[in-house]
Order: sequence, then C-alpha cells, then structure tokens
Amino acid sequence: MRSLSNMNLATESTVYSLFRATALWRGSDIAIRHKDKTWNYGELLETVDRLATILRDLGLKQGDRLAILSENRPEYTMLQLACARIGAIVACLNWRLADEELKHCIDTVTPKAFCVSLRFKAKLAEIVHDNRPTISVEACLSIAAKSQKDNGPCCEDPEMGLLLLNTSGTTGWPKAALISHRAEIARMTVLRMDLGIERGDAFLAWAPMFHMGGTEHTLSSLMMGSSVIITDGLDLDAMVEAIKNFQLGWLILMPATIEPLLQRLKETNSRVHGVRVVGSMPDMIPAALIAETTVIFNAPYANTFGATETGLPPATGHLIPVGEVPHDLDKKPSSLCEFRIVDEQEKDVAVGEVGEMILRGPTLFSGYWNADEVNAKDFRGGWFHMGDLFQRKPAGRLEFAGRSKYMIKSGGENIYPAEIERVLLADERVDDAVVVRKLDSRWGEIPVAFVVAKDQSLEVIDVENLCRAHLAGYKRPKEVYFLNFDDMPRSDSGKIIRESLEKRLT
Repeated sequence: MRSLSNMNLATESTVYSLFRATALWRGSDIAIRHKDKTWNYGELLETVDRLATILRDLGLKQGDRLAILSENRPEYTMLQLACARIGAIVACLNWRLADEELKHCIDTVTPKAFCVSLRFKAKLAEIVHDNRPTISVEACLSIAAKSQKDNGPCCEDPEMGLLLLNTSGTTGWPKAALISHRAEIARMTVLRMDLGIERGDAFLAWAPMFHMGGTEHTLSSLMMGSSVIITDGLDLDAMVEAIKNFQLGWLILMPATIEPLLQRLKETNSRVHGVRVVGSMPDMIPAALIAETTVIFNAPYANTFGATETGLPPATGHLIPVGEVPHDLDKKPSSLCEFRIVDEQEKDVAVGEVGEMILRGPTLFSGYWNADEVNAKDFRGGWFHMGDLFQRKPAGRLEFAGRSKYMIKSGGENIYPAEIERVLLADERVDDAVVVRKLDSRWGEIPVAFVVAKDQSLEVIDVENLCRAHLAGYKRPKEVYFLNFDDMPRSDSGKIIRESLEKRLT
C-alpha cells in the first residue's frame, strides 16, 4: 500500500468513493433492478456499508481476497462495493469451470473467505475442504439488515486491487488478472468517451459477473449514477422486457447470443425502447447479421477490441453505422491509451506491416496474480504486450491479424487466421467460421477451415471459390469441414477454441 500525503488524497478517488458520492446526491434514483425488486441509491449505499461490517467481522482487511461463486444477483454487486470500501479484493470465480480448473483458480488467489450461492454450494464443497469462513449469498441481505453500518477506515488508494478476473483458459491454466480502482475508473471514462454512454442510460447486466462484461460495466454504471438491470444470465424473456421498457446504453451481446435474442424479439413482436450502442466482437459475426442487428435496435454496432487486462482499449474507438454491411472491420484506437505496433525486435512497424500490439495507459490491469515471471515478460520495457497481431493501415486504422502465438507457417509464409475468417464471415451464406492449422509433410502447416453454413446448399466448392476470389493462393484453406453451430467449441466469452478443433485433425 502506498503512503498518501494530504495532497495525494485530495486528487485520488476509488470505486467506492465515487459510488458513495453519487449515492449521496442521487439517493432516490433507482440504482439496481432485479426481477420485481428495486434498490435506490440511498438504500444501496446503506446495504453496502452494512455488508462492509460483515466482511470485517469475517476477518477481511485491506488486500485480502473474498471469493464469490454465484450466479448474477444484486448481492454480488453489493459485496463488490463493500470490498471496495474496505480495500479487500473480490475473486470472481467462474462457475462454468471444471472442478480441477476452479480449484486451480482458488489456490492461485488464496481467498480469506468465501461467499457462495445455494446453486453452487455443493460445487464449492467438492473443492474446498478447510474451515475458511463461508457465507451464503442469499443470506447477505438479511444479515446486513441486522448489522451496523461500517465505521472503519475506507480504502483511499486507487492503486489497490479491487477485482481478480480469470482470463480465458484457451491455452494452459486460467490466469487471474488483478484490476485496480484506478483501472476501473479509467474504464468507466473510456465507456463514456468512446461509446457515448450517458447517465440516463441503463445497463443490462446479463453477462456473468465473473466476466468483465458483467462486472465492469455494472460498477461503471453505479459510479456514473445510472441504473443496472440484473438478470440471471441469458434470460431471453427478462432481456426482452428490459429492452422494451428502458433506455439502454451499451447492450453487450456476445456472438452466440445475438440470433436467439433477435428471434425472441421477433416472436414476441417487441418494440425496442432505445439502445445507444449494441453488440461486441464483430470479427466473429457474419457481416449481414451485424447490419440486421443495428437495424433492429436502431443503434450502431460496437467494433470492439479489448481484453480483461485492458478494458475497452486498445482499439474500440469505432462504431459500425446502422444498416451498414461492413466490408472490413478495421479498428480505431481507444481513448486514454498509448499503443505501438512492433516487430520481434520491439521496433515500430511501417504502414502495411503486421506486428504485435503493445500499450500503456490508466485502464491497464496491475498484472497477473502470483505470476512474477509472466508479468516480467508481458510488461517488458514499460509496455503491456498483448500477444495480438495487427496490421498498421493508413489514416490510423488497425486490422486485427490474429494471435502472435497462433500463426500458420506454410511454406515459409506467415498466415494469420483472421485474414481468411474475414472473407468467410463476409459471405451471407456463412453463419460462423474459424481457421486452424494442420501439420503437413510438404508445407509444414496448412490452413483448414471449419464452417457453419446458414445456407444449407453451401458446399466445399463454394467455399473454395469464395477464397479463390479474395485470397492469395497460399492463404486459401486446403481443407474445409462443415459443423453445426452448437458443435463449435467455445470459451466463456464465446470465442472459438482453435486448439479443440486442431485435435480433431490429428
């Protein structure tokens, strides 16, 4: 913990201090909606302060970890704000993980205490066999009602950790990214600057709260003075009700969720009340579906490229206009972010060349928990190395080229899967597509395409002709396979797990 002078204290805020300031002057405004219940800001602040007392009684102090294993509930957010008050860190556990993976996540961050919902109580009991304090999520509100408001010291250091979010485990074990108060405040600022989100816009928190899409924008909304509508995951009926009745800011939709939601809106003949920005991850979505989504919601599509470690930066500075079928998905830099595109010698690449994205700025996380060697490598030279490849293009545009650790080396040429996937996804007959590498005795590696067809008449020859028209010969997939949408292996964020598809080829 840093030693802060009075001058420092006067210039620095935390997530809790900004939430409290908002609550004090917007006390009667609705802060949280969940099913048929609401909490205004005054009620939420009082509950949070009472929960802080409970956490101190459990022995939690500044820097200690509280692990939460729960579905989306208001109590989840209240506990996060209570931890923000006392300086504790919330380890947001991913209930989708297998027991072995979840045990790894718990052992990595060594929680001082647990808060678990009834739904996952048995799962936690299978993994944790010691006597660390554990409370029920469902009991939090009744216990808080009997507690006194916390009168202990508040965390005043914005560099203190607030959240531990596990990164996608597509390679190796998940890593726990430590996100500070400073980073969360900066991420809220970027949300307003780049997406134009306003205080009157509600946030629909359907994405799991162990994911940045659920937790991060909930906290941003409560610092801003907006309202948050919390649903238990992809509850289509609850989401449709929110879309019909409230002005929403950023309606986050993952790739696999768009079509089911659009279908439910059509089935119920529901009218969209108002959405400022819709969607995410357009690189993984057919261009025609992007256009359809913007028309239905009458809102631009968020051309995102961020990460758990970085927030919306480095490249979420572009919105795809309503009705536009994008012919490219070039990114634009985010606010509050310095970045460089560098080669293997850390030299800036020229326009037209591909290199790794490295960046720095206030939205950055504070490293991976208990991973000094990884942190030293990823933060070398005072820049965070994302491991993502971009082509630098004219007029400040950036084109995503793939992961630096996932590149196809074929006959001496480097092939980036995103180059091929962009061509496939731009065709209206294709619902989804991914390209992986396969060992080849002649070329070393070759690109192989897995395609989900929207038009069932689509054949291998059609895919080959499509690629022939748009790609250099060495980039064209040498094999094409068709899969059903549900057979595509995906991570928690909806990203297709290439390694699983590679194994099918061996």
